[in-house]
Amino acid sequence: MSSTTKLLREYIKEIVKESASAHKRLRIFDFDDTLVKTDSAIHVTSADGTKFDLSPGEFAVYDQLPGDVFDYADFEKLINPREIKWVCKILHNVYSKHGPEGIVILTARGSAEPVHQFLDDIGLPDIEVSALGDANPHMKALWIDSRIKRDDLDMVEFFDDSHKNIAAVKELKQLHPEVTIITRHIVHRSIASLHA
Repeated sequence: MSSTTKLLREYIKEIVKESASAHKRLRIFDFDDTLVKTDSAIHVTSADGTKFDLSPGEFAVYDQLPGDVFDYADFEKLINPREIKWVCKILHNVYSKHGPEGIVILTARGSAEPVHQFLDDIGLPDIEVSALGDANPHMKALWIDSRIKRDDLDMVEFFDDSHKNIAAVKELKQLHPEVTIITRHIVHRSIASLHA
């Protein structure tokens, strides 16, 4: 049995054991390179005029240089979407247990429409999607911070492929020591940890 399969089975067992009335919990999934692979790219023009493209995975680890200009036009649509099946299986299991109320897709994309299209295609049309229109990792952390306060959450679980986004959300543990904040760094074919 692969390590991914073993971890996925352990995670699904945890979901099954949860109370169905876990209303103060929120599971937040990134979209690109967490739930789906696409052929969308970030088009970059450097200060000297050099042009190149970055995949979402490459962008997640790219250190911006002074003068870089980013074009995110590809992310206004879905270009050849392919499910990351093991993460989508987690999403489906959470949905089966708790319904759409405790799930949000939180994306740096500027438009929620491509994400809604994908969710419709996989049979989950009523999940909330929040499109930030900003790739700054602290924007995701700010959104989660406001949601913790608004909904008086006692647990947040955050799935993302970007180590920068994971680090920004981990910082919320200092602001909200009473809230269980679990970060799941999605390293394709594995999950970093099944524990906080």
